[in-house]
Amino acid sequence: MMSTPGLLSAFRRTALVLALVAGGMPAFAQESTNQSATQIASNQPVGEVVLIPNRVIYPGQTIELTALKQVTLIAGKHKPDGVVTGAEELDGKVAKRTLLPGRYIPSTAIRVAWLVEQGASVQVFFIAGGLTISATAVTLQPGAAGDLVKVRNIDSGKILSGTVMADGTIQVSAS
Repeated sequence: MMSTPGLLSAFRRTALVLALVAGGMPAFAQESTNQSATQIASNQPVGEVVLIPNRVIYPGQTIELTALKQVTLIAGKHKPDGVVTGAEELDGKVAKRTLLPGRYIPSTAIRVAWLVEQGASVQVFFIAGGLTISATAVTLQPGAAGDLVKVRNIDSGKILSGTVMADGTIQVSAS
């Protein structure tokens, strides 16, 4: 069977582009547990320690520390800008896209967990001075604490915008 050089080259380029776009960049690292004491004792520069997935994490899944592996970057290698590698930055966050094992986690690929889901019934509060009005509404979009979301008042059908509070209620202001 004869292959066309142009076709093979185009196939390789496409495969490379898909691998880079879908998978992110590979972490050039070694597992921290495999680092021998002689390397540390020989005054070799010790690489930066980072966290990468040890299994596939799918969009919408919460990132748990058990799904991450601590690795030490090869001496002289540094993590690229725009990736998160610390436990405090990753634990409890939600994947926005598929995270592959052995790859860095871009900061754009994670988000905070939603406090209110779309379609959920929530309490809406309007507070002005000593006046407090409360109503029940349905969220039209998901949101985390501090996000501005749209809700529909169940009684009147009006659509309001309000801020998601830490307790899961929505606070609207005068517009």
